[in-house]
Amino acid sequence: MRINERHLDRILANVQKPARYIGGEYNSVLKDWDDPQLKTKVALVFPDVYDLGMSNLGLAILYDLLNQRADILAERVYVPWPDMEAQMRVVDMPLYALESKRELRDFDLIGISLPYEQLYTNVLTMLNLAKMPLLSLERDSAYPLVCAGGNAVFNPEPMADFIDFFVMGEGEDVIIEVIQAMHEVEGQAREAQLSRLAQIPGVYVPRFYSFSYYEEDGTISNIEPLNEAAERHIVKRISPLMPPPVTKFIVPFVDVVFNRASIEIQRGCTRGCRFCQAGMVFRPVRERSLEELIDTVEQIMRDTGHEEIGLLSLSSSDYSQIGPLVQAISNKYGDRALNISLPSLRIESFSADLMEMLQGSRKASFTFAPEAATDRMREVINKYISTEDLLSTADEVFKRGWRLIKLYFMIGQPTETDADVIAIAELAKQVLQIGRKYHNNKAKVRVGVSTFVPKPHTPFQWAGLADLAGIRRKQALMREAFGNTRGIIFNWNNPEETLMEAFLSRGDRRLGPVIKSAWEKGAKFDAWNEWHRPDAWRAAFAEHELDPAWYAHRVRPADEIFPWDHINAGVEKRWLLMDWYAAEKGETKVDCREHCYHCGILSAFKGLRANTPPPAWKCPPIRNPRWQKMAEDGKVLYLTEVVKENMEKARVPDQ
Repeated sequence: MRINERHLDRILANVQKPARYIGGEYNSVLKDWDDPQLKTKVALVFPDVYDLGMSNLGLAILYDLLNQRADILAERVYVPWPDMEAQMRVVDMPLYALESKRELRDFDLIGISLPYEQLYTNVLTMLNLAKMPLLSLERDSAYPLVCAGGNAVFNPEPMADFIDFFVMGEGEDVIIEVIQAMHEVEGQAREAQLSRLAQIPGVYVPRFYSFSYYEEDGTISNIEPLNEAAERHIVKRISPLMPPPVTKFIVPFVDVVFNRASIEIQRGCTRGCRFCQAGMVFRPVRERSLEELIDTVEQIMRDTGHEEIGLLSLSSSDYSQIGPLVQAISNKYGDRALNISLPSLRIESFSADLMEMLQGSRKASFTFAPEAATDRMREVINKYISTEDLLSTADEVFKRGWRLIKLYFMIGQPTETDADVIAIAELAKQVLQIGRKYHNNKAKVRVGVSTFVPKPHTPFQWAGLADLAGIRRKQALMREAFGNTRGIIFNWNNPEETLMEAFLSRGDRRLGPVIKSAWEKGAKFDAWNEWHRPDAWRAAFAEHELDPAWYAHRVRPADEIFPWDHINAGVEKRWLLMDWYAAEKGETKVDCREHCYHCGILSAFKGLRANTPPPAWKCPPIRNPRWQKMAEDGKVLYLTEVVKENMEKARVPDQ
């Protein structure tokens, strides 16, 4: 049923940015709901405000993919900002999709993107505004199926009470399999529908699994499948070849967070940073061809008019043909003021030649993320770049005209000392001095310091979050070290928000009632400073007699069963544990393209690789002289010796 658009017109006069709620943007797709070819109607939900959701590439990919089919309709849904939510509740208006203004309950499938944990309470707002029961067990086949995917669902358990099924990994192939399976069980009871979906590789149905806990310490003792269709381990899905890129991006009526078109130039990363969940769960690396990317830029400019294009990857400068790509784009579009954005550059792989090729782009700022300010800490986190090389790169950047360098760091990482924290300020000052050599007082350095959160499926998943008092003390140390230095802008995060991210990302199924209680007490838009409600979360934990510190700060023993151990991201748990031991010793691993460490990802998808045509190009190995020197000095960890030493100590079963 369509919403009452007269009511909509009336309430839009009372809210900020009414264009968030009207749809009709250029390149949006409105299909005829009465078209007899249409068999499936999908609502794609990003559970945050329009301004953020419109920049989400994953949702844009699925929207484009599904709407290319005549038998499927896909529309967008975002969670209204609190002013619009209040107005909708006054007139009893249900949540609707932007394209058709149809209620969410009219769709067959609701697909929710969960890239980060702070969106969990917004999912409950979405379900409530859609006039649907919050709990999966209370929704029968009269309601749409509710699924979720994205980075945050690699630990699905905190949201297990609310989601019918999760899709692990990449969604482009599996979403079609899900829709086909839905047709097979159309009209059947919800339990039968979910049993059929559970047979699809990569699909996880939470109600088909039970969790047991040890009474003495509350840790998990067993994870047991309850349905014959439920696999003991859910292996993530990957697309062996990257799908065709989006070219007809929807052009919003209002400014959004990233007002540009984005092209995913490669997936996966071979660097092995120990804190980085995306680097682990998006393995293996796959690249697009140079020819496809150049053609995509042309189509985007023709179909959208965007003047900025982001070349996206976990490490854009590691794309094997990044130089020829940027050069080709610069040569072809240099006279059309096209700005090329490379948001994920690595210091050690970014050359002066590449910067020269970018000189036609807007030189607003240059961003690097060393994550740690001392050589020792960068070895611990396996993001090795010497301070000498970092300063040399900063010199090259300032020399070529950039006046602002952004540096991103983390505090609270394993083995960190006060000296490592103070070094952040000292390193930033050194970078500023280099900038002043070329630009005097016009040189600026913006320093962003977040707090490390140990994430599932990483070598650091055994670590604990630093205690809040310690985080605040280290932030104070940095403020004191920066002093009143002109030209440095220092930003840091709220430790309470870090705590929430930690207990949600590391939580188990017992957190479902906590999330629901926190939402009932006013928690929503938790990623927004002005809406974060730590008191609501503390009260919710107390109500259910759970301790957030137990989930967030506790260092995990080697043989503990994690809430996400039944989710197989392709990298073996034993391998992650051995890398955790290597971090404690400060041992560094080189790029996987230089040396394979047998993490499990290649064997996990051996069959898929065997049946996939190879690309016409191959990623060349990186012959880095620094790594060769480190190997000679015994600083680089090659896996063989550590396997022998730690395999028995690990005591972790194979996945």
